[in-house]
Amino acid sequence: MSKLVPYDRIAAVRYAHRWAYGRNPAFYDYEKIGGDCTNFASQCVYAGSGVMNFTKDFGWYYINANNKAPAWTGVEYFYNFMTRAEETVGPVAVTASISQIMLGDVVQLSFNGSSWNHSPVVVGLLRNPAQRPGDVLIAAHSFDADNRPLNTYDYKAIRFMHFTGVRRD
Repeated sequence: MSKLVPYDRIAAVRYAHRWAYGRNPAFYDYEKIGGDCTNFASQCVYAGSGVMNFTKDFGWYYINANNKAPAWTGVEYFYNFMTRAEETVGPVAVTASISQIMLGDVVQLSFNGSSWNHSPVVVGLLRNPAQRPGDVLIAAHSFDADNRPLNTYDYKAIRFMHFTGVRRD
């Protein structure tokens, strides 16, 4: 069984600020083939966790543009992996309320109300605990942003993922 260790929120946020308006050459830029937001969120979470899960199909990993888990770049797959019940290696998150989110957590937005479309990373809180979307500042790719107030997005649904730690062998 793996042990749960702290998630390095500061490292995740530092990475988000560094690459919000650029692209880390170690990772492919998916902007022109569906969007880069969850790839960017995964990079930030990896900066804060330092571990990937190389389970074929159901893990969370990136080796190269053509060898990655669906959870690395897919909004819904990312959510399913991070909030999994199994005690497998990798970052661990729970679905949370806005008042529970912290720096380095991930928000997911639905622009149409039926599917999840965007995965920005929390990089600032104007009020802690946050009580409304205007209190939350995010960084993202696909509409590159840094310190963007969450309430400036036009979305139909929202969910928050709060990281509780990282499982390591």
